[in-house]
Amino acid sequence: MTTALQDIVVIGGGINGAGIARDAARRGLKVTLFERSDLASGTSWASTKLIHGGLRYLECADFKLVREALREREILLRNAPHIVWPRRFVLPHVAGMRPAWMLRVGLFLYDHLSGRELLEGSSKLDLREHPAGAPLSSELRTAFEYSDCCVDDSRLVVLNAVDAAEHGAAIMTRSTVIAAEPEGGSWIVRVRDASGNLREVRSRSLVNAAGPWVASVGGSISGTETRPVRLVKGSHIVTRRLFGLDKSYLFQADDSRVAFVIPYERDFTLIGTTDIDHGSPDDETVVSSRETDYLLSLVNRYLKTAVKKEDIVWSFSGLRPLLHEPGKSASAVSREYVLDLDTARAPVLKVYGGKLTTYRNLAERAVTRLQGVLGTGKAASTATAPLPGGDVSGGDFDRFATEMRSRYRWMPEGSLQRMLRAYGTRVEKVLGSSRSTDELGQNFGCGLTESELDYLRQEEFAASADDVLWRRSKLGLYLSPTQADTVARYLGTRLSGPDAGYAHVL
Repeated sequence: MTTALQDIVVIGGGINGAGIARDAARRGLKVTLFERSDLASGTSWASTKLIHGGLRYLECADFKLVREALREREILLRNAPHIVWPRRFVLPHVAGMRPAWMLRVGLFLYDHLSGRELLEGSSKLDLREHPAGAPLSSELRTAFEYSDCCVDDSRLVVLNAVDAAEHGAAIMTRSTVIAAEPEGGSWIVRVRDASGNLREVRSRSLVNAAGPWVASVGGSISGTETRPVRLVKGSHIVTRRLFGLDKSYLFQADDSRVAFVIPYERDFTLIGTTDIDHGSPDDETVVSSRETDYLLSLVNRYLKTAVKKEDIVWSFSGLRPLLHEPGKSASAVSREYVLDLDTARAPVLKVYGGKLTTYRNLAERAVTRLQGVLGTGKAASTATAPLPGGDVSGGDFDRFATEMRSRYRWMPEGSLQRMLRAYGTRVEKVLGSSRSTDELGQNFGCGLTESELDYLRQEEFAASADDVLWRRSKLGLYLSPTQADTVARYLGTRLSGPDAGYAHVL
């Protein structure tokens, strides 16, 4: 089966692939995205859940990267206030590590490298008097506080894909690209879809945005080569909520790395991350006991009450695909992204590296470069276009939440707050005209209902319990195995036909 000629085929449904598909579709280009599993199922779901400038990168004189990230932080906060929100970070000063003057200079640059309009600037804290000092060791006297943002990383990917689909893109999950061959200045892309059927798509250009799999995907694209990629594993542990204070912390390590300690999903605390070299992207990525010990040892140097292994309720790892830089440690390798455009036989753009924070700008640059070859399409628009659900009046999420609580008084507070954060203004699509929880159908636990599952299946490409419980939400932290199995059975019942596993089919 061969479909109509596409302008761009994107391989990879992580943040870079979804961002490129969205940008291209908004410019009026014909786009198809193929992802062999679920959206955000590779690197993008396993981040530290931050939209940040990268304070640590200032030490490496990566001023360009930090400036770009800080600018993008403001854009994302405006365009997705439901899934991106401000958070204050406390950075304790420790004698023998980075001197206080260095921290002050770094934070001054962080405050002023780009136009900061929405977030509060940095300040100095006396931990003996400030509430932020309560969870910390009494030996710590001084800290600095600054602003960054937290993000629901998987939903950031999904909402980019949703917006791409709503502007005409075909988003094909559970679809594996087998091969791509040049023919007459374009590409013939062979794909095995979710039902096991072979399809062919002809496209004027390709984008290899497969992240850690960029080399293996490159091997299936005839006549192209990829650069050496260094895979760096970043691991995180999640514990029960360590302290009631709504503050996040950045702790320095003796090896010059840092670890974040962040309130997470209401009842938990997220701790991470590590930088460990990793072999093949197909090798299992799990948090090793060595990494766990490293993170616990680091945070326990700062906290008043020690965190123990038995406090850990979940852990996860992801792979950062970075361009190889000989002689540099895993933590020192640049997080800058690189775009390689090869037009020798037919246009193919290879994407290396990147961060959640800078994905939108990466996508804009990628599509602009392809436009130069394709010679068609409108101007970029994502800098000012809200993500789905992000069209909150004035960007004031708190006011929006108050209005929704008044409208949906019958909804349990915790469930409604979760849904407002997930769906923003599109919460009305999930709740519809319901006037009671009974009208939402079966409750699978924690307010997850038939109505919500149907929405996720129909609008957000969800096909399995994992898609729902770990990527469209983090309800997997709350639901029992029995409840999760019930969700899986419900989705299986609703996804038994030939289109199971993907939506917006060509």
